[in-house]
Amino acid sequence: MSLQGKHILLGVTGGIAAYKACELLRLLVKAGADVEVMMTKAAAQFVGPLTFETLSGKPVAEDMWDPKMRLPHISLRKNKDLIVIAPATANNIINNSYYSVLSMLNT
Repeated sequence: MSLQGKHILLGVTGGIAAYKACELLRLLVKAGADVEVMMTKAAAQFVGPLTFETLSGKPVAEDMWDPKMRLPHISLRKNKDLIVIAPATANNIINNSYYSVLSMLNT
């Protein structure tokens, strides 16, 4: 599968493995993907947003209401071919699944 021209959202969560998301981002960009990054505050404690901005060439959203991006809670997920969460701990997967269900029920 070619990643050339694919639009990907990379969600970086907190944990010591967050540094590996930098390498993943580098490989995705090298393969021709257009990657945007959103990271948690905990992730920023392990790897700074500037690292991801430099690798992706785009601003990094650190908050759902990040003022440096136009409506990141909507724009970041719009027109994406793939959303990758890295690192994805068991706790993170459970929480995302739980809140996704709640979101669907509330809309």
